[in-house]
Amino acid sequence: MAAFAQLTKHGIIVIIRGLHPDDAPDVAEALYAGGIRLLEITMNSEAPLTAIRAVADVMAGRMVIGAGTVLNARMVEEAVTAGAEFVLSPIVCEEVIQTARQLGVVAVPGAYTPTEVYRAHQAGADIVKIFPATSPGYIRDIAGPLPQVPLLPTGGINLQNICDYKAAGAVGFGIGSALVDTKKAITPQYLAEITAKARQFVEAIAVP
Repeated sequence: MAAFAQLTKHGIIVIIRGLHPDDAPDVAEALYAGGIRLLEITMNSEAPLTAIRAVADVMAGRMVIGAGTVLNARMVEEAVTAGAEFVLSPIVCEEVIQTARQLGVVAVPGAYTPTEVYRAHQAGADIVKIFPATSPGYIRDIAGPLPQVPLLPTGGINLQNICDYKAAGAVGFGIGSALVDTKKAITPQYLAEITAKARQFVEAIAVP
Protein backbone atom coordinates (compact mmCIF):
# COMPACT_ATOMS: atom_id res chain seq x y z
CA MET A 1 0.00 0.00 0.00
CA ALA A 2 1.48 3.32 -1.08
CA ALA A 3 -0.33 5.15 1.73
CA PHE A 4 1.17 2.83 4.36
CA ALA A 5 4.66 3.55 3.05
CA GLN A 6 3.95 7.28 3.23
CA LEU A 7 2.62 7.01 6.79
CA THR A 8 5.68 5.17 8.05
CA LYS A 9 8.06 7.38 6.05
CA HIS A 10 6.74 10.78 7.10
CA GLY A 11 5.30 9.88 10.51
CA ILE A 12 3.43 13.06 11.42
CA ILE A 13 -0.32 12.94 10.81
CA VAL A 14 -1.92 16.31 11.40
CA ILE A 15 -5.44 15.97 12.80
CA ILE A 16 -7.96 18.58 11.69
CA ARG A 17 -11.16 18.62 13.74
CA GLY A 18 -13.86 21.25 13.40
CA LEU A 19 -12.37 23.23 10.53
CA HIS A 20 -14.78 24.80 8.06
CA PRO A 21 -14.41 22.91 4.75
CA ASP A 22 -13.78 26.15 2.86
CA ASP A 23 -10.62 26.66 4.93
CA ALA A 24 -9.32 23.11 4.62
CA PRO A 25 -7.38 23.52 1.33
CA ASP A 26 -5.59 26.64 2.61
CA VAL A 27 -4.59 24.89 5.83
CA ALA A 28 -3.41 21.86 3.85
CA GLU A 29 -1.25 24.10 1.65
CA ALA A 30 0.23 25.79 4.72
CA LEU A 31 1.06 22.43 6.29
CA TYR A 32 2.56 21.18 3.05
CA ALA A 33 4.79 24.23 2.86
CA GLY A 34 6.10 23.27 6.29
CA GLY A 35 6.88 19.72 5.23
CA ILE A 36 3.73 17.87 6.33
CA ARG A 37 2.62 15.10 3.98
CA LEU A 38 -0.17 13.41 5.98
CA LEU A 39 -3.49 15.02 6.92
CA GLU A 40 -6.46 13.58 8.79
CA ILE A 41 -9.88 15.23 8.66
CA THR A 42 -12.17 13.90 11.36
CA MET A 43 -15.64 12.70 10.47
CA ASN A 44 -17.18 14.70 13.30
CA SER A 45 -16.11 17.97 11.66
CA GLU A 46 -18.42 20.22 9.68
CA ALA A 47 -19.14 18.64 6.27
CA PRO A 48 -16.12 16.31 6.58
CA LEU A 49 -16.66 14.58 3.24
CA THR A 50 -16.71 17.94 1.47
CA ALA A 51 -13.45 18.87 3.19
CA ILE A 52 -11.79 15.53 2.40
CA ARG A 53 -12.83 15.80 -1.25
CA ALA A 54 -11.61 19.39 -1.54
CA VAL A 55 -8.23 18.69 0.03
CA ALA A 56 -7.75 15.43 -1.86
CA ASP A 57 -8.36 17.27 -5.13
CA VAL A 58 -6.05 20.19 -4.34
CA MET A 59 -3.27 18.10 -2.80
CA ALA A 60 -3.40 15.12 -5.19
CA GLY A 61 0.06 13.59 -5.53
CA ARG A 62 1.48 15.82 -2.81
CA MET A 63 -0.28 14.86 0.41
CA VAL A 64 -1.99 11.69 1.65
CA ILE A 65 -5.44 12.48 3.07
CA GLY A 66 -7.22 10.36 5.65
CA ALA A 67 -10.43 10.35 7.65
CA GLY A 68 -10.53 10.26 11.44
CA THR A 69 -13.13 9.32 14.05
CA VAL A 70 -14.40 6.60 11.70
CA LEU A 71 -16.81 4.41 13.66
CA ASN A 72 -18.49 2.04 11.20
CA ALA A 73 -18.26 0.50 7.75
CA ARG A 74 -20.52 3.09 6.13
CA MET A 75 -18.23 5.88 7.28
CA VAL A 76 -15.25 4.05 5.80
CA GLU A 77 -17.02 3.71 2.45
CA GLU A 78 -18.05 7.38 2.39
CA ALA A 79 -14.59 8.60 3.35
CA VAL A 80 -12.85 6.47 0.73
CA THR A 81 -15.30 7.63 -1.94
CA ALA A 82 -14.43 11.22 -0.98
CA GLY A 83 -10.71 10.53 -1.40
CA ALA A 84 -9.41 9.22 1.93
CA GLU A 85 -6.46 6.83 1.69
CA PHE A 86 -6.36 5.89 5.37
CA VAL A 87 -8.93 5.73 8.16
CA LEU A 88 -8.42 6.19 11.87
CA SER A 89 -10.70 5.34 14.77
CA PRO A 90 -10.63 6.09 18.48
CA ILE A 91 -11.67 2.45 19.07
CA VAL A 92 -11.12 -1.09 17.84
CA CYS A 93 -14.00 -1.86 15.48
CA GLU A 94 -13.42 -4.96 13.39
CA GLU A 95 -15.90 -3.97 10.68
CA VAL A 96 -14.02 -0.71 10.17
CA ILE A 97 -10.71 -2.57 9.85
CA GLN A 98 -12.14 -5.19 7.50
CA THR A 99 -13.92 -2.64 5.30
CA ALA A 100 -10.78 -0.53 5.04
CA ARG A 101 -8.77 -3.55 3.94
CA GLN A 102 -11.42 -4.57 1.42
CA LEU A 103 -11.29 -1.08 -0.09
CA GLY A 104 -7.49 -1.03 -0.14
CA VAL A 105 -6.90 1.77 2.37
CA VAL A 106 -4.82 1.82 5.55
CA ALA A 107 -6.64 0.90 8.77
CA VAL A 108 -5.50 2.63 11.97
CA PRO A 109 -7.81 1.72 14.87
CA GLY A 110 -7.37 3.24 18.30
CA ALA A 111 -6.47 1.10 21.29
CA TYR A 112 -4.93 1.51 24.71
CA THR A 113 -4.39 -1.71 26.63
CA PRO A 114 -2.07 -4.49 25.42
CA THR A 115 -5.11 -6.70 24.86
CA GLU A 116 -6.79 -4.06 22.68
CA VAL A 117 -3.57 -3.45 20.75
CA TYR A 118 -3.11 -7.15 20.04
CA ARG A 119 -6.77 -7.62 19.14
CA ALA A 120 -6.56 -4.75 16.63
CA HIS A 121 -3.39 -6.21 15.10
CA GLN A 122 -4.96 -9.67 14.82
CA ALA A 123 -8.03 -8.14 13.15
CA GLY A 124 -5.83 -6.74 10.39
CA ALA A 125 -4.85 -3.25 11.54
CA ASP A 126 -1.95 -1.82 9.56
CA ILE A 127 -0.97 0.53 12.40
CA VAL A 128 -2.48 0.81 15.88
CA LYS A 129 -3.15 4.27 17.27
CA ILE A 130 -2.40 4.45 20.98
CA PHE A 131 -5.11 6.71 22.29
CA PRO A 132 -4.86 8.52 24.53
CA ALA A 133 -1.06 8.67 24.49
CA THR A 134 -0.17 9.23 28.13
CA SER A 135 3.62 9.05 28.02
CA PRO A 136 6.58 7.86 25.94
CA GLY A 137 7.22 5.30 28.67
CA TYR A 138 3.87 3.68 28.01
CA ILE A 139 4.66 3.35 24.31
CA ARG A 140 7.94 1.66 25.26
CA ASP A 141 6.08 -0.69 27.60
CA ILE A 142 3.67 -1.72 24.82
CA ALA A 143 6.36 -2.02 22.16
CA GLY A 144 8.44 -4.33 24.37
CA PRO A 145 6.19 -7.41 24.26
CA LEU A 146 4.50 -6.46 20.97
CA PRO A 147 7.35 -5.31 18.68
CA GLN A 148 5.50 -6.56 15.60
CA VAL A 149 2.76 -3.93 16.00
CA PRO A 150 3.43 -0.45 14.52
CA LEU A 151 2.31 2.11 17.11
CA LEU A 152 1.07 5.65 16.50
CA PRO A 153 0.57 7.63 19.72
CA THR A 154 -2.05 10.37 19.49
CA GLY A 155 -3.03 13.10 21.95
CA GLY A 156 -0.78 15.40 23.92
CA ILE A 157 2.20 15.20 21.57
CA ASN A 158 4.12 18.44 21.19
CA LEU A 159 7.55 19.77 20.27
CA GLN A 160 8.83 19.06 23.76
CA ASN A 161 8.03 15.33 23.80
CA ILE A 162 7.80 14.13 20.19
CA CYS A 163 11.43 12.98 20.12
CA ASP A 164 10.87 10.98 23.31
CA TYR A 165 7.92 9.23 21.65
CA LYS A 166 10.08 8.49 18.62
CA ALA A 167 12.82 7.05 20.83
CA ALA A 168 10.21 4.91 22.59
CA GLY A 169 9.44 3.14 19.31
CA ALA A 170 6.54 5.04 17.74
CA VAL A 171 6.34 4.77 13.94
CA GLY A 172 4.22 7.90 13.70
CA PHE A 173 2.47 10.62 15.64
CA GLY A 174 -1.04 12.05 15.59
CA ILE A 175 -0.88 15.79 16.26
CA GLY A 176 -3.88 18.06 16.51
CA SER A 177 -4.21 21.41 18.26
CA ALA A 178 -0.48 21.57 19.01
CA LEU A 179 -0.07 22.27 15.31
CA VAL A 180 -3.43 23.58 14.07
CA ASP A 181 -5.90 25.31 16.38
CA THR A 182 -9.15 25.26 14.41
CA LYS A 183 -10.72 27.74 16.85
CA LYS A 184 -8.48 30.46 15.46
CA ALA A 185 -9.40 32.50 12.41
CA ILE A 186 -7.69 31.20 9.30
CA THR A 187 -5.90 34.38 8.28
CA PRO A 188 -2.73 34.73 6.15
CA GLN A 189 -0.82 35.42 9.35
CA TYR A 190 -2.10 32.28 11.05
CA LEU A 191 -1.39 30.18 7.95
CA ALA A 192 2.21 31.44 8.08
CA GLU A 193 2.35 30.41 11.76
CA ILE A 194 1.09 26.94 10.84
CA THR A 195 3.82 26.58 8.21
CA ALA A 196 6.51 27.66 10.66
CA LYS A 197 5.31 25.31 13.38
CA ALA A 198 4.95 22.42 10.92
CA ARG A 199 8.56 22.91 9.90
CA GLN A 200 9.62 22.71 13.55
CA PHE A 201 7.84 19.37 14.02
CA VAL A 202 9.28 17.92 10.81
CA GLU A 203 12.79 19.02 11.74
CA ALA A 204 12.41 17.62 15.27
CA ILE A 205 11.81 14.04 14.13
CA ALA A 206 14.39 14.29 11.34
CA VAL A 207 17.16 14.41 13.95
CA PRO A 208 18.73 10.92 14.23
